[in-house]
Amino acid sequence: MSIKVIVFDFDGTLADTFNAIVRIANRLADDFGYKPLMPSDIEQIRNLSTRQIIQQSGLPLFKIPFLLKRIQSELHKDIESLKPVYGIPELLKELKNQGKIIGILTSNTEKNVKTFLKIHALESFFSFIDSEATIFGKSSALKKLINDNHFQPNFLVYIGDETRDIAASKKINIKVVAVTWGFNSSDALIKYNPDFLVNHPREVLTVIADFAKL
Repeated sequence: MSIKVIVFDFDGTLADTFNAIVRIANRLADDFGYKPLMPSDIEQIRNLSTRQIIQQSGLPLFKIPFLLKRIQSELHKDIESLKPVYGIPELLKELKNQGKIIGILTSNTEKNVKTFLKIHALESFFSFIDSEATIFGKSSALKKLINDNHFQPNFLVYIGDETRDIAASKKINIKVVAVTWGFNSSDALIKYNPDFLVNHPREVLTVIADFAKL
């Protein structure tokens, strides 16, 4: 099975946004009524799923879309200081050279993603950017992306850094690669049984080649 379409998550997978998002979330804590994270809390939350983090924070679900919108707005102010994950530009170049169709599915805004890609001269690697402002609906967003673009699910892989990325992919029966350099820890990701777990962007090339042997 040769992979033809590679869909990346954005935050934590392509862009190193973890620390920026934590800082922003802490600044907004008083406005939304949850406790800011202490440095000692960081490793703990990396072991939790999104639902567990929300439950632990006590934040009502109806506030989530408003918090997400504020975080995205604040993130745009910091966008020029954000960097790609080390090794990502080289990975994208090689995948493009192999003739892969590369895209992004993210809950961040299209404006933030496009601005980031432009700053780092990465726009030309991507055939599409799909922005879906949802926390728990990634499976529906993935399915819609596949249907709208007439992609064959067997030839597509999703690459993300969170347990919800794995869960969404498995729900619609597509291959998923989890990366350990983003939000969730490797221990948390392993529990969700991704098809592959990688520790460095260069390992993605090996994984894509291995899919052809499955």
